[in-house]
Amino acid sequence: MTELPPSDVVPHLDEVRDRVAAPENPTDARRDGGCLRRNTAYIGQRLLGAATSLVAVIFTSFFLFRIIPGDPVRVMTHGRPVSVEQKEALTREFGLDKPLLEQFGHYLLGVLRLDFGESFQYNRPVLSMVGDRLWPTLLLVGASLIVSAALGLWLGVQGAWRHGSTADRVNTGVALTLWSVPSFWLGLILIVVFGSGLGWFPTSGMKTPGVEGFDAVLDVAHHMVLPLVTLVAVVYAQYLLVMRSSLLDEMGSDYLTTARAKGLRDAEVKRQHAVPNALLPTTTLLFINIGFVLFGAVLVETVFSWPGLGKLFYEGLSVPDLPLVQGLFVIFSSAVILMNLVSDLIYPLIDPRVRP
Repeated sequence: MTELPPSDVVPHLDEVRDRVAAPENPTDARRDGGCLRRNTAYIGQRLLGAATSLVAVIFTSFFLFRIIPGDPVRVMTHGRPVSVEQKEALTREFGLDKPLLEQFGHYLLGVLRLDFGESFQYNRPVLSMVGDRLWPTLLLVGASLIVSAALGLWLGVQGAWRHGSTADRVNTGVALTLWSVPSFWLGLILIVVFGSGLGWFPTSGMKTPGVEGFDAVLDVAHHMVLPLVTLVAVVYAQYLLVMRSSLLDEMGSDYLTTARAKGLRDAEVKRQHAVPNALLPTTTLLFINIGFVLFGAVLVETVFSWPGLGKLFYEGLSVPDLPLVQGLFVIFSSAVILMNLVSDLIYPLIDPRVRP
C-alpha cells in the first residue's frame, strides 16, 4: 500500500490553531456583545435616574422648607426678654439676612462636602445629631419592617391559596381597614386603652432612667410594644395585598399543573413552585421600605416620644430649624433613592423574564 504523505493526514499546525481559536458559532459572540451592551445601557439608565432624583431632592430641600410660614428667630425667642438688636444678631448668625441665592450657594457647597451646617435650636452639627438619633429609629422601624414583612407575606400566601374563604375575607378586610387608619390616631387609641387605661405598657420614651444591664434590654422592649404594634398594624397590609395578588396570578400557570401531575402534594407545590415566583414582585416593595427605615415614622415617634430621627424631624419643623430639616430630608430621600436603585439592579438577576 502506498503511504500518504503526512500533510494529507495531519493538517497544518497553523490551521489547527485557527480552528481552536475561532468560535464554533459566530452568532454567540454577537449575542454576548449585544447582551453586554443592553446590560450596560440598563445600569446606566438606572444610575442616571437615581442621580437626577438626588439632584432634584437637593434643590427641593432648600426651597421647600422656606415656603413653610414661620420665623426661626421669632419662634426661638418667643416669651423671652430679647431686644431687637439681639434678634438681629441671631438673624445674622443664622445667615438669614443674606440674599436667598447666596444662602442657596452656601447650602449647596455644604451638601457637596456632606456638611449640613449647625442646628438653629440645638447649636450642634446636623450629622452629629443624626448619629445620636439613628439607633432608636433603626431599632423601632427595622423591627417593624421585619415583623410586617413576615406577617404580611404569610397571611398573603394563606389568603391566596384559599381565596374566597372566610379567613381570606376576614384577613383582607382587617388589613384594608388598618391600612386606611392614620397611624397617629391608632397610636393614640393604643395609648388610651393599653397605656393610660390598663397600664400594661409605657406610653412615652425609649427606656426608664436608672435601669441598667439586662433589665435595660427588657425595659426597651417593653417601651417598644405600643409603637411597634402601631407601625406593624399600618404597614403589614401592603405585603399581604401584594403577595396575595401575585400568588393569585401564579395559581393558574401551567407549571403548577405540571407539578401536580408529577405527583407533588399541594403543600409542596405551594412551597417549592408557587410562592418563590410570587415573591418576586415584593422585592421592590421590600427595598423601598428598607429605605424608609432611616425616615422612621415621624407621627408614630412623635406620639410615643420615641427619640428617633422621625421625632427629630418633627422638632425641626416646629421652628423651622432649616439646617436640621434640610439635612434630614436629603438623608431620608437619599436612602429611599439608593434602595430603589438596588432593587432595580437586583430584580433582573432574580427574575430572568425582565432581563434587558
